[in-house]
Amino acid sequence: MGDSRQAVLALIRRAVAAIPDDVDDRPVPRDYLESHVGDTPAAEVLDLLAENLADYRAIVHRTAPESLPALLARLLSERGARSVAVPAGLPSHWLAECAAEQLPDDGTLSAHQLDTIESVVTGCALAVAETGTIVLDAGPGQGRRLLTLVPDHHVCVVRADQVVASLPRALPLLDPARPQTWISGPSATSDIELDRVEGVHGPRTLEVVLVD
Repeated sequence: MGDSRQAVLALIRRAVAAIPDDVDDRPVPRDYLESHVGDTPAAEVLDLLAENLADYRAIVHRTAPESLPALLARLLSERGARSVAVPAGLPSHWLAECAAEQLPDDGTLSAHQLDTIESVVTGCALAVAETGTIVLDAGPGQGRRLLTLVPDHHVCVVRADQVVASLPRALPLLDPARPQTWISGPSATSDIELDRVEGVHGPRTLEVVLVD
């Protein structure tokens, strides 16, 4: 084992020695394709996001800004939610018509407490159309990661101006120092026989409201 380790380390030292000292100062070529949809109109990019989210078994809704409070109230009512977790910074008018008890999260709600709450409503940092992905980074209206992983029902509001076409266009907009959660549909896993089970690592139901 010792001889093998030394042999591997020798190969690494030889490879590293051949790297020029100024390699860190050389620009990295980024001439790859940034998006498969190019400069597609924003409305079509939004349609692509809706299609891919639905393909991942998220439930997608479309609404105008003025209709958002009524829609959120209806979704929570249809779910039978008696309580809803509310992250700090969520616009207050979003849940103005909600009948469920609103439980603001100030960082003290435990996992046990969150497990008794039926639903959570959040915003997002951005969404990626080509991959059907929503990104949360704990910013205003998004809350802690725990807040969106424990309740069984997550309603996420995505504004049209938060949607980008592709991952290469999304990454420069994100702060790598922030805690990020990347979501593509409800939590799901499969066993060795490929039986799909939802709700193991996060919410069993993901509803996405696209506001355009």
